[in-house]
Amino acid sequence: MEIKETSFKVIVRPNSSTNEVIGFDKNKKVYLIKIRARAENNKANKELIRFLSKVLGKRLKIKSGFKSKEKIIETYK
Repeated sequence: MEIKETSFKVIVRPNSSTNEVIGFDKNKKVYLIKIRARAENNKANKELIRFLSKVLGKRLKIKSGFKSKEKIIETYK
């Protein structure tokens, strides 16, 4: 997976059986991602950042959508 933008949208499906990028919705311009962690006490957000950082090889942070399934992720140095 390669993303060249400095920020991008994701829709997270927490409490899944595995961590994986399942696709890209061209209409909404959003990546669909499954995360194993539950959506409680910020666990899914932390695992999402850990997983995407490993996949992309970049440092990331959540710009908006901390309590939503739809989030904007931003890369930084």
